[in-house]
Amino acid sequence: MKKPNLLFIYTDEQAFNTLATYGNSKIHMPNLNRLAGESVVFDQAYVTQPVCTPSRSTLLTGQYPHTNGCTENNVPLRPETLCLPEMLSKGEYATAHYGKWHLGDELFSQHGFDEWVSIEDNYNKYFTKGKDKSVKSSYHDFLIGNGFKPRKGERFGRDEATRLPEEFGKPAFLAQRSSEFLRRHSNDPFVLFVNFLEPHMPFFGPRDNQYAQDEIPLPANFAHELTELNPTKARLLREHYVRDGHSGLPLKTDSDWRRMIAHYWGLCSLIDTHIGTILGTLDDCGLRDNTIVVFTSDHGDMMGAHRLIAKCLMFQEAVRVPMMIRLPGLNKSCRATGPVSQIDVVPTLLDLMEQSIPSCVQGKSLRKKIESGNSIFNDDVFIEWNGPNNGLGDVKGGVSLPEWMKEIADSERIRAATTDPVRTVITSDGWKFNCSPLGEHELYNLSKNPFETMNIFRENKDIARKLRSKIFNWQEQTGDMIKLPEF
Repeated sequence: MKKPNLLFIYTDEQAFNTLATYGNSKIHMPNLNRLAGESVVFDQAYVTQPVCTPSRSTLLTGQYPHTNGCTENNVPLRPETLCLPEMLSKGEYATAHYGKWHLGDELFSQHGFDEWVSIEDNYNKYFTKGKDKSVKSSYHDFLIGNGFKPRKGERFGRDEATRLPEEFGKPAFLAQRSSEFLRRHSNDPFVLFVNFLEPHMPFFGPRDNQYAQDEIPLPANFAHELTELNPTKARLLREHYVRDGHSGLPLKTDSDWRRMIAHYWGLCSLIDTHIGTILGTLDDCGLRDNTIVVFTSDHGDMMGAHRLIAKCLMFQEAVRVPMMIRLPGLNKSCRATGPVSQIDVVPTLLDLMEQSIPSCVQGKSLRKKIESGNSIFNDDVFIEWNGPNNGLGDVKGGVSLPEWMKEIADSERIRAATTDPVRTVITSDGWKFNCSPLGEHELYNLSKNPFETMNIFRENKDIARKLRSKIFNWQEQTGDMIKLPEF
């Protein structure tokens, strides 16, 4: 029997609550909604770290960020660390990565991917020694070939690319190139990873007016006031967004937030259209019945929850993502309930592709459960934060402090608060504990309080201690060296 192909589509910064299968039918996403109706849908899928590079490192290697070394953005994945294509039987598959990479040396083919199509020109300063920093992306060449010229400098910035007509945007470009790959390799076993930058910031694009601002509902926890029971970083971020806005838009009034969310929804619909093109090509080439299709994202976005935006926090909206796998021959949707970690994606795909799973992979295969059609997951899920990428920039020199922060005006205290390397466990019975080396612990009962508006740590320390023990055991098993406090 012919081994299955793999089409792995992932977006950047797409929250789980943007899809109808997770309860949001207001966003027009017919292609992903259709895919969900044909896939195993994971109700509670979690990233290993809610920021780009660390999360992507897990999706490609099956290792936690603290293991593979990609603990913050723009840390290159070590050459000796295996990515999924390097784990396959040598020479069996045509392999390609199209889109954003963000794991080092952005514009150069690497880690077992034979074909490489790049879209990002803002990571050249992070190239490893010896790489030509003057090289431009595939997308840059596409724009030049269509008569565009950068407004400033030699490269097209993200803001500039996002403002182009849709047919010249990154999603349309990726859909075109991905479709070409599928047609070229319709008779060859293949592995194709496609990553869309959207709906990642900047939060504007050609679909800004697709949704009427006045019809946008605010999140259920939008009005939740962050207090001393919440991490200092979260409170500082809220003050920052109120003061400075985001993507050139203010965030002071309810109307401002609705406008931002409308833009975000437009970006979600944008990528759905062009994912539809790729899935349509797969069908047109007769590849549907022998191709595993994965859809997920590298992390979510707060998008108004607790009046916060972006990621870098342990709230559900940042750490929980959409995830679905369409298996060859599966024509109906199946639900996989209970918490699942993206650490298990690589071993599951290797198993589905009849490949051996290397010992370096830290996750486990979910194949038996998802093929059974009755998937209930009871394992604990662990999420890490490793300090940098706090969303506030370098705070060494101090930041403009709100009144409530004046008592900790010492810049080193602020640095500690904004880079606190939290460790989180989420259990199948609904407990979530964020263990903070700084002592800013959070305990939530997600079954009763899914929007995380009540931190019940102080009155439930016995439960927190049991959950901390779970984290200690996970740390020992995975070699995590962050020291967590007793309480």
